[in-house]
Amino acid sequence: SLIKVGCGNPVLILDEIDKVSQNNYNGDPQSALLEVLDPEQNNTFHDNYLDIDYDLSKILFIATANSLSTIPGPLLDRMEIIEVGGYITEEKIEIARRHLIPKEMTENGFTKEDGLRFTPAALEFLIERYTRESGVRQLEKQIGKIFRKIAFQIARGDDAPYLHNSIKPSDMESLLGKPLFSRDKYQGNRYAGVVTGLAWTSVGGEILFIETSLSRGKGAKLTLTGNLGDVMKESAVLALEYIKAHADRLGIDYRIFDEWNIHIHVPEGAVPKDGPSAGITIATSLASALTQRKVRPHLAMTGEITLRGRVLPVGGIKEKILAAKRAGITDILISEENRKDIEEIPERYLTGLAFHFVENVQEVLDFALLKEKVAGAVNLSVMEKTPSEKTA
Repeated sequence: SLIKVGCGNPVLILDEIDKVSQNNYNGDPQSALLEVLDPEQNNTFHDNYLDIDYDLSKILFIATANSLSTIPGPLLDRMEIIEVGGYITEEKIEIARRHLIPKEMTENGFTKEDGLRFTPAALEFLIERYTRESGVRQLEKQIGKIFRKIAFQIARGDDAPYLHNSIKPSDMESLLGKPLFSRDKYQGNRYAGVVTGLAWTSVGGEILFIETSLSRGKGAKLTLTGNLGDVMKESAVLALEYIKAHADRLGIDYRIFDEWNIHIHVPEGAVPKDGPSAGITIATSLASALTQRKVRPHLAMTGEITLRGRVLPVGGIKEKILAAKRAGITDILISEENRKDIEEIPERYLTGLAFHFVENVQEVLDFALLKEKVAGAVNLSVMEKTPSEKTA
């Protein structure tokens, strides 16, 4: 590469460095990379092939990786990590409008004079329903597919309704077939124990629902389903212990825990879910189920909890907020320490949203739970023990 560029201080890109294998029969390339990338020793790098020393300290190395977990610690320690998040829907719309559509039009034989245009709603529908990715590779393929379909119709002599016209969301199904994906929408607050949470994924923000159900039994049994990771399971245990410790304040008869089993479920069980940011959502779901009180409508929340009830900040705020807005959420509960993240988000993304900053779980429950009980509320009565049982 140095011979190719003809200078001693180039920028070299090491693409997909997380795919470099260890200890294969040709040697260990990761050990060689340590010597090349370490600024403390690469100024006297010795090239065994040419048998000369060469100064690599003036070269700027930029490495890319999809995952840090497969990069050895010593090699990772010599790098400065820059996290690059995925594009949000609004950014994808602009990328498609400015770059992808003109490129695909040209590649498929169309010109500006043909008048092919996408409405912003059509682009959003295309992104939300036909792609699920952090980048725009699939989006580019789908746009190309649309232009090829229209070109085929014209070549076959069919009517060309899209020429000199705008492509609308209603046209997508005839051009691309049935939508591949669907977005979760807010489902109301008719049921006790169902709370809307906010989650970050590699393809952007999502809303998720935490459901809590109670059933009579021997009690002291907590069941967790929905393909939850260890951290999320711990959040559920923390939330339950907090609710038990503050049962009097919530008006919960502590004996309920001895006679009712608790089941927490997060839908879409085929999708692995982990992370601490569902802590306050699980706590609210438990409190709603145990009191049969309604949850405030159009409310979503995200935040980690501690055993003493503190609400800690979480990441992925921008993506989560945009997911909430798309789902029809109007109120968001979030940690006070995340206020700085909200202030960095452009105002146009925050329009129509009210943020409520909290420091502890009690503030969350005071705001999230209404006094009104759900229709057909379950009678969580506790059976009185007989004198002989009390004696025993």
